[in-house]
Formats: sequence, C-alpha cells, structure tokens
Amino acid sequence: MRYLLLHGPGWRPSTLGTVFAGANVEIREVRLPSELVVEDRPTAFILDALSRAMFPLDAVRAFVDAGGAVVAFGRDGETDVPDELETELLAGFLTHPVSPRQVLVAVRAGFREAAARAETARARAEAAHRSREIGELTRIGVALGTERDLRGLLELILTQARRITQSDAGSLYLVELDDQGVKRMRFRLAQTYSKPDAPLVEFTMPVDRTSLAGYAAVTGEPLVIDDAYFLPPDVEYTINRSFDERYGYRTKSMLVIPMKDHQDEVIGVLQLINRKRIPEALLATQADVDAQVVPYSRRTVELVTALAGQAAVALENSRLYDDIERLFEGFVKAAVLAIEQRDPTTFGHSGRVAGYTVGLAEIVDRTGSGPYRAVTFTGEQVREIRYAALLHDFGKVGVREQVLVKAKKLYPPDLALIRHRHAFIRRTAEREFWRCRAEFLEQRGKKGYDGFLKELEERHAQELADLDRFIEMVLRANEPSVLPDGSFDNLMEFAGRTYQDLDGVERPYLTEPEVGYLTIRKGSLDHIERQEIESHVTHTWRFLQQIPWTRELQQVPLIAYGHHEKLNGQGYPRHVTGAAIPIQTRMMTVCDIYDALTAQDRPYKPAVSRERAFDIMKEEVDDGQLDTDLFRLFVEGRVFERTTR
Repeated sequence: MRYLLLHGPGWRPSTLGTVFAGANVEIREVRLPSELVVEDRPTAFILDALSRAMFPLDAVRAFVDAGGAVVAFGRDGETDVPDELETELLAGFLTHPVSPRQVLVAVRAGFREAAARAETARARAEAAHRSREIGELTRIGVALGTERDLRGLLELILTQARRITQSDAGSLYLVELDDQGVKRMRFRLAQTYSKPDAPLVEFTMPVDRTSLAGYAAVTGEPLVIDDAYFLPPDVEYTINRSFDERYGYRTKSMLVIPMKDHQDEVIGVLQLINRKRIPEALLATQADVDAQVVPYSRRTVELVTALAGQAAVALENSRLYDDIERLFEGFVKAAVLAIEQRDPTTFGHSGRVAGYTVGLAEIVDRTGSGPYRAVTFTGEQVREIRYAALLHDFGKVGVREQVLVKAKKLYPPDLALIRHRHAFIRRTAEREFWRCRAEFLEQRGKKGYDGFLKELEERHAQELADLDRFIEMVLRANEPSVLPDGSFDNLMEFAGRTYQDLDGVERPYLTEPEVGYLTIRKGSLDHIERQEIESHVTHTWRFLQQIPWTRELQQVPLIAYGHHEKLNGQGYPRHVTGAAIPIQTRMMTVCDIYDALTAQDRPYKPAVSRERAFDIMKEEVDDGQLDTDLFRLFVEGRVFERTTR
C-alpha cells in the first residue's frame, strides 16, 4: 500500500472503503492512543467528533510530530476550528455534515502534507547523518593532525577507517624507495577483529597491477569488491589467500583506497575487509560471514576516500616532521661538535650532562613523594630538556680560545718566560760564584783559599736551592684547585726579590700580573678571565634566541640560560634566586656540576672521586646554592650511572 488512513470507531470501514475505492490506500481503525503510529509511508488520521473524545491532544500532537497528518471533522454547529484543537496540528477541518467528495479531497490533502513532512524528515535525517559524518571526519582529522609517532599514526588511520565503515579487518601499505630508487610497497600494519592474535610480519611487494594494493597504487583509483573469491575473469589483480588459509578466515567484501599526498602522488594504500552489519559481530564461521558481511556502499567509498586524503596529509606531515627532527638533531650534534672542537678538554661533557639531566627528569616524573611528586614531564618536555642540556655551553664559541682552554693559572708563554728568568738568575749566580773564586785567587793567592771556597760553595748551594725552591713554588702555585685553597706567603717572599737584567736594571723575580695569576685561589682563571668565561651563558642565550623553536621547544633558551644560577642568588649571569630558576634548569645545574667535578678530561683540574664530588655538592646544598631534593633524587636514583645520550 502506498498510503495509510487511520480512523477511530466513529467511522465504518465500508464507508471509507467506498470513498477511496480504487485508490492505493490502506484503511485501518485505531481504538487506543498507542495505536496512533506513523509508518514509513504517508499516514493520515481522521479525527471525528467521537475520536476527539478518545484521543487526547498529546497523542494527536505526537502523531503530527512523527510526520502524520490530521483531518478533523467538526461537531454539529461547529463552523470553525474549536479552541480545544490547535490549528497548526490540522491538515484540514471539515464542518458537519460532509460529503464523500469533501472527505476524499481533505484526506488527499492530508496525504500530501504527510508526504511532504516525511520527505522533510528524511532530508533532515540525511542532513543530520551527513553532519555527523562530517563532524566525525573532522574529529578524525584533528586526531590525525596531533599524532606525531608514525606507528601510532598508522594505528589511528586504520582503526578509524575500520570503525566508520564497520569493517572486520584492514591493512595498510606504505610506498617507499628501495636502495636502487625503485618504488616498493611495504606492508606495515594489519588489524583483524575476528582474529586479534594473528601476528604481523612486515614485507615488501612491487608496485604493479598484480595485487589489489599494487593496482590501487598504480592506477590511483579505489577498488570495490563484493566477493574477493569471485573476481571477474578479465581483471589483472588477484587476491592473496595465504592469511585466510593459515588462520581459517574468509575474506569477502573489500575496499582498497589509495592515499594521495598534496601532489596527487600515492604514498600508501588503505585496504578494508568485510564490512559488517553489526560492528561487534565475530566472523568465526562461513555462516557468520554470510549473515554479517555486506558490500561497501558508494557512501562508504566517499567517506574512506576523504579519510584517506586526511591520512595521506597526516603521514606526509609526520614524515616531514621526522625529517625536520633529523635535520635539527644533526644541527644540534654539529653545534656540540663545534663546541668540543674549540675546547677538546671538555669532549663529551654536553652529551653526559644531557643524559644525566634526562635521567633525573625521568626520576622526578616518577617520584611519589616530596615537593616534586606532582611534577610530570611529557615526551616533548623531555626533548626540550635534552636539547637545552646539549646546547647549554654553545656560547663558548664566543669566548677567546686561549681563555677557553687555559689549563693552568699562567698561560704557557708566561710560564716559559718565568723559566727563562729562573735560568738567567741561576746562570748569573753560577757566574758570580766563579767570579768570586777567581777574584780571591787573583788578589790573595792560595792563602786561606780552602776556607773561603768552602764558605762560598755552601752559600752558592743555598742560593741554588732557593732558586730551585722558587721555581718549584711557581709550578706548584700554577696548578689550579677545585676549591679555594692554599697559602701564598712563601711565593710572595720570592716575588719581592729582585735580580739585575743584562742592562743592570733591577727586576722582580715575579711581575705583578704573574703574581696575580699565581695567587688565584680557585681554578685557573683570574677575575677578568672568569667574567669572559661566564659570558658564555649570555652568548648561549643570544644564540639560542635566534632559532625559531617550535611551540613544544620554545623554553630551550630559558632552560639553558640559567644553568650557572644558584638558588641563593650567588650564581650568574642574572643572580636570580629560587622560583625564578625553572626546575629543568635546576636539574641541569646538578648534573653539570657533577660532571664538571668528576670528568677525567680536564687538564686544568684533577678529577675528584664520586664520593668527594657528592661532598662538595652537599656543601653547596647546605649553603643554599643547589636544590636539596633534586640532589637527593640524583644520588638515590643513581643518575650518574646513566650512559650518554
């Protein structure tokens, strides 16, 4: 039947049958409000005087909202729609009495209105469905755009494609170049709802027309197959049944979609298998396949094609992101190499500090107690920490090389000059010794010579011993110390002595600048040199500020900038305190100091043992310079045992 006409007990079926004789109308009597139902065809309801009493207005309103049409008949004396009825609910109103023709015309008008409402409802439902599909694709696109890991991205693409098409299984192929530059397709991922434990074995295959995926990749066109076991005899491709035979599976309907990048190049193929009526159904038997598997519709092809386009863009972006990451990683390594080439004595320092700091960050992330129990680091933040640690000393490229590699307190030419001076004074003393001997013999002869010579030799030996002690003191004072240490009184005694140069001018054993260098109490640098070395932090900041960091890495310059700051404000270059120093920087500071103390490759200072390094660092903790809890986590977590990253 094309139309459905409902009426209450007040009408005799024979009467309406006569009115609609020959018309394509089913006439049905309803006695309860629950029977007032709109079917999937134009439905009208005759609301006569008796029915108005039987069917409440709410039931009539629900009938109209569902798409039905109501034709109301008036009671005796009613010449217009009564107040008890709502005009907007009625497709027509007939006053009493009515002729068969009036009934016919009114009901036909009701059918037309019901048909229009049904069409409108279908259009709205279709629009809503399309809107949901677009929204779903948009959500999938957003998810694809935020996934950076290639494996995770492939999983997401295939999972979402299977979900929106209700596919039981699927696989994903990526196009790549082999060593000879020939295109190959690599089988990268498979998912099978009904066979979840089936293992995945990656393999490559040629990009040609012999396989389904290869055909889609070559032609750039989708393949829609209703039954993969019954392919047309004239097609170039075949299906590989090895999975079905090995695991007792039955591949039936298939959809093979090429994934194209922005240049319309196929970069992969998405293959969906066995679209199901019920997504959760298991295809364990042939009967299950026959009952559940349906062909892929044109609409599913459109949806998956749109998804494949989004997936291709996401894959291309992922590959581009990986390329950029590799490029930047290479740049960072080159920058570190440049630092270490200028200062070979610290070779490996940046890598070790980066490894230690990342290790400490992972321990802080896991700690369940203490002030940092709520601190967590994302993968991107750990990368940010690593890059900051690798590049924290890059500013050393702006420091004079002679200062950068200064191993002792004196520069080598200055020490050589003191050695020459010592040799000159010693030679002068020896010449004076022989002159005195000769002069005595010339003036007095042998008389008393033996006693004079003994006294002269003792005095000369003492003078030479003092000169040797002088050079030994210089060499000893020239060695830098890890901590402020030592007394320079004896050295200052020698510094006040003088000798005559070749011109007879009185000169000091040690010049004022030489004394200044030799009396440095810690390390090998004087105040001016230390300022120059400390300037490397500012150089690092300025250099890193020039790099257009991504949003995830934008804190790299700030983290690196503060690695010589101390919590009590005694650090440099800004002398900031406590909360002004990011936790990432505080972690790096702990690791940087530990490596500087224990490194074996520093010629300007002896390496200290691990225990001695901890003692020195504990003193800085007690002095309020280092973070107490981070130092504790560094030691307890044995971060120092980590290898360089």
